[in-house]
Amino acid sequence: MKLRQLEMCLQKVQGFHSPVADLEQYMTPATVAARLLHEAALAGDIEGMTVADLGCGTGMLSIGAAPLGATVIGVDIDEAALKIARKNAEAFGVDIEWLRMRIDENAEPLSADTVLMNPPFGAQKEHADRPFIDFALLTAPVCYGIFNKGSIPFLEAYTKNTAVITSKTAALLNIPKQFAFHTKEHLEIPVEIIRLERIS
Repeated sequence: MKLRQLEMCLQKVQGFHSPVADLEQYMTPATVAARLLHEAALAGDIEGMTVADLGCGTGMLSIGAAPLGATVIGVDIDEAALKIARKNAEAFGVDIEWLRMRIDENAEPLSADTVLMNPPFGAQKEHADRPFIDFALLTAPVCYGIFNKGSIPFLEAYTKNTAVITSKTAALLNIPKQFAFHTKEHLEIPVEIIRLERIS
């Protein structure tokens, strides 16, 4: 599937009805999700693979990975988000396994070939991304994540004994105003799509 075709398809994914600020529930824009998925597919990390989408929300990355030939597991703590994700999957005609679980140091790792994630940036809870990074690298040998621009030095230091960064792509998250503390109608957040490969 071509990048533009994938992006247009993902624009139909329904977002959160009542996003939770503490969980940093922001809809991953279709443009960024399509870019991540396209890069992962070109690298051979999607088709024929078991893909885990951590913090899947309403299913943007999961629903994009399924028609590209992946067996997909979507994971989130929020049952309301998973309910929307199930409806989205049904509307798209894709079969995805949805799991409700909290991703923390006590979570039992899954078994997958590739992890996709747009983890919390830590705006509401400091270091909220770290359990996702740890869990991702325990779950799969390859991880694609969306991180704040400038996160590479942190990631290199944090994963120095567990993974290496093999690619990065600049992108822009366009987030509409959805919480009371937002002062602008839209927030534009520079990010990087980063591929981490676990050290064997």
